Amino acid sequence: MAALEPTGESPSRRAVTLTDVAVRAGVSQPTASRVLNGSARKPAQHIVEAVRKAADELGYSPNAQAQALARASTGLLGLVVHDVADPYFSAIVSGVQLAAAARQRQVMLSVTLRSPDVEVRCIESFVAHRTDAIIMVGSRMTTPAAVEATGRLTNILVRYTANGGRFAVVGQAVPGADAVIPDNRGGAAALAHALVGEGIRDFVLLSGPAQLTSSADRAAGFIGALRKHDLKPRAVLNAEFTRDGGYESARRAIAEFRPSSTAPVCLVAGNDVMAVGAMTAAREARLRIPLDVQIAGFDDIPTLRDLSPGLTTVRLPLQSMGESAVEFALGGGEPRTTSITGEVVLRESTAWASRKRGRRALATSS
Repeated sequence: MAALEPTGESPSRRAVTLTDVAVRAGVSQPTASRVLNGSARKPAQHIVEAVRKAADELGYSPNAQAQALARASTGLLGLVVHDVADPYFSAIVSGVQLAAAARQRQVMLSVTLRSPDVEVRCIESFVAHRTDAIIMVGSRMTTPAAVEATGRLTNILVRYTANGGRFAVVGQAVPGADAVIPDNRGGAAALAHALVGEGIRDFVLLSGPAQLTSSADRAAGFIGALRKHDLKPRAVLNAEFTRDGGYESARRAIAEFRPSSTAPVCLVAGNDVMAVGAMTAAREARLRIPLDVQIAGFDDIPTLRDLSPGLTTVRLPLQSMGESAVEFALGGGEPRTTSITGEVVLRESTAWASRKRGRRALATSS
């Protein structure tokens, strides 16, 4: 037989393979794989050391897919959010990262910008990468396109979970998934009762998109609670769930209702970032908060610590919501659902009655 001619290539001139490492260490390829790809079945310690030394000398990098096969796990956690620039989402992402790191998982992040089609593609990509679990943060839209995309998403998740994947959501339940669900209606209702208790009677809702479930739930909860006091908002203005959305809605409300110290109006925003935009609009109109206009939000995002005056809001434990989603997704067992109750936090932005009394006391003493 003719001898095989050498190819002229050496491990230093091409990608180093597992076979190269096995030859250098003097072991079989399956043995080298068990050492380097994370298998629970490892050979004797002197063999482990020889394989790792050979890999270091050759500059070998383990293949992620091979590691996944050896461990029956990729160690990856897929995370899908609407907008990572929004402090609501970034706080939840922080909780996911902390909990994942504690469980020695790496987080892969995708951002959808509220596009249902992009959301489906993100999920498909994570399934293709064989992530151990997927967490999706954000509520659903009710548009026809979004409903159709949700149907496709459900079919993907059925196959994914049937093959051993785990799926969790933060915001709104999805069939077959673990769920961490904030009580948006209940939190908004509690906020309405608290503001009425402060003596406020005139409200304008600066709501998010009517087709966004969380936005619609918050508006419905607030309006329903006002009815119990024989009140209703003077208007409901829908805009994007952003700072600019709150800013533009507040400008419209200020131009139409002309709030003042003798006819104050409380602007209740669908979330805190909208409320921040509303506060900017009020300052530009030279309105005093809370004497001329009161402003409230929802979520209690971390950046409110630096806001003046302090913003009245509904506090959600955002970071712990992310941590709970990881605990559910990686915990095994039947899908679980937990409801998160918000806490009303009254701050200076709605302290109309107390500020008014303070002004009167000051006038009397002078």
